[in-house]
Formats: sequence, C-alpha cells, structure tokens
Amino acid sequence: MRIGELAERTGVSTRLLRYYEEQGLLAASRDANGYRCYDGEAVVRVRQIRRLLAAGLNTEVIGSALQCARGEEARLDLCPELAQVLHRELTAMDDRIGTLQRRRRALAGYLTEEGGRPPARYAGRRGTGACPDGGVPPGVPGSTR
Repeated sequence: MRIGELAERTGVSTRLLRYYEEQGLLAASRDANGYRCYDGEAVVRVRQIRRLLAAGLNTEVIGSALQCARGEEARLDLCPELAQVLHRELTAMDDRIGTLQRRRRALAGYLTEEGGRPPARYAGRRGTGACPDGGVPPGVPGSTR
C-alpha cells in the first residue's frame, strides 16, 4: 500500500510516517516510480509505535521495543535487556513527575496564604499576569521594590 493509504488506515499523517521511517521504526520499499510501498504489517507496526509513544517512550527506546512487540496492543515479550531499559525509563519518568510536583507546590505557594486562599491583594486578578499596581512583584529581578 502507498503512504496515503497507510495514513488513512492508521490516522497518522504522511509526514509522521516519513519520520517513523527516518527513525528506523517503519520500513518501506519503493515502487518503480519511486513511491513508498508498505506491506500489510505496516498498519500493525504504526499502531504499535503509537501505543509505545503514548506510554512515554522516545523513538530510540521504541526501536528496541518493537523487536519484542506483538499485536496492535504492542504487548511486549520482555527480554532482560528490554526490561532493564523500561525500568530505567520508568524511573526517569517518576523523577520528572516528582520534579513537577515540587514545582507545582512551590508555584501554588505563591498564590495561597495560610487559609489556602489567594492573598486579598490578588483577589479577582487570576490569570491576568498583572500585579496590583501594574509593576513587577517585589523580589523579582528587575523590581525596584
């Protein structure tokens, strides 16, 4: 099948399909006229790629994981090497989540006072990005206060 048909059957743009091919995740042969030609398994392969991307894996890790992927759900037959890679990815993801949670708490701390309410001077100003006097908040670089 040609790239347009593969895009239609998978809901993935032709641009993204070309990217998957550049990354070595998807293989295509060429017709006599130079058009890409994909076999019937390409639909399953694209769905596997999409599921693994949705799990937060990058294309480098997906390249390794695809060798062990089975079916459209991308079930993985884990060999010890792939299990080790996935554990590393999971640990890195947990670290990023922890960092985001700490940043969120710090940011939320700027918006709350002891009672858990926004400080009175900012009441009704959510989302404006402005300070009460229109200037820069005290303690921020560039502030004269």
